[in-house]
Amino acid sequence: MEISYKKLWKLLIDRDLKKKDLEERAGISHYTMKKLLVGENVTTEALGRISHALGCKIDEIMEITSEEEFSTQKKPTAISLFSGAGGMDVGFESAGFDIVFANEFDHDAAEAWRINRPDTAHVMIEGDIRDHIDDLSRYKDVDVVFGGPPCQGFSVAGKMDPNDERSQMVWMFMNAVDKVRPKVFVMENVAALGNLDKWKNVREGIVKRGNELGYDVTYKVHHTSDYGVPENRDRIIFVGVLRGLCYLEKFYKELVFFEAPPISAREVILSAGKFGSKSNPQTCTASVSLASHPVMRRSPYAGMLVNGAGRPINLNGIAPTLPASMGGNKTPIVDEVSLHDATIPNWFETYHAGLVSGIITPQETSVPATIRRLTIKECAAIQTFPTGYKFSGKKTKQYKQIGNAVPCRFAEAVATSVKKACLGGD
Repeated sequence: MEISYKKLWKLLIDRDLKKKDLEERAGISHYTMKKLLVGENVTTEALGRISHALGCKIDEIMEITSEEEFSTQKKPTAISLFSGAGGMDVGFESAGFDIVFANEFDHDAAEAWRINRPDTAHVMIEGDIRDHIDDLSRYKDVDVVFGGPPCQGFSVAGKMDPNDERSQMVWMFMNAVDKVRPKVFVMENVAALGNLDKWKNVREGIVKRGNELGYDVTYKVHHTSDYGVPENRDRIIFVGVLRGLCYLEKFYKELVFFEAPPISAREVILSAGKFGSKSNPQTCTASVSLASHPVMRRSPYAGMLVNGAGRPINLNGIAPTLPASMGGNKTPIVDEVSLHDATIPNWFETYHAGLVSGIITPQETSVPATIRRLTIKECAAIQTFPTGYKFSGKKTKQYKQIGNAVPCRFAEAVATSVKKACLGGD
């Protein structure tokens, strides 16, 4: 691949600037300037500094003159942090990225990541990212750093404790960005981080830190169901781009092309195969018992009709948010009869109507044997993991890996949009 900086020299002439002026304005070294003069590759950071100093984009100061070689260049590269079982990684891999370094603290999740990537299992470094942060300085030429730092401290499903140690991992993610200085970083977290005033200082702090490192940063809460994910799962995505590399508005314009209506919960659950079969075995045996004092709402799919936090699924709509605490009585509930025959109302609709009218009570009602909980395979399908994706450890750990994941389809939409908008990819 042959690089030319003719555009840069022409720009300097047009603006009556000398090379020494550029060194001072952009804060680049004399050594970097020498590399530019002989047409050698320089760091993305240096290009970002130059384009920022000149008020232009990177492609306005350099060009790749060998189109044939450019078309066969290597895939864009990425570092995956807080990888979990690899849901976000699936999305970036599907978008054409090579993951050159991955890190996950939980052993079973890290093992799941490796099982599904036998050829690149060695890039998964298991352990606390704080113990490996200095290793990242070896990856200065990486295109993207992505990941979803632990969200329990921010989540409405958690204690929302600002002193939760896990909440500090967003800053460790930004420290990793500082070490690597990728062209782009993508950070995912729960919607509460983007919606609640309680966390305003945190999201503003992430933007400020990115700005200090030379990135333009944007964030937005997304409904993943807008991108074809059959689940009510909202997530905030921070995107940081090296200043001058591309306009962030272009990322959002690309993302629009991935908007698609989701299939129904019925369709996605049925796609997992027959319940109780070898291909879709029963994996949660927690019984479904009716609450003696149910918390009533207008919808039978809200409130609390049963003991535990697992709620019945509206099979004609999309699934509720799958929590990491699944595996017991927090696992969502399926009416097996209604699943296979859409003309038959969900049992919970009939039960709810009876409670509202006062003609039945929980004490007088028995839960049919056809009421059961989601399987691991069905949960994976809802989270849009590829068919056959494997998880590791006890069943509760496998449910946790799925519940903690970024839906793969949404991750692919984000990754492809980053690639097209900021990295010149197809």
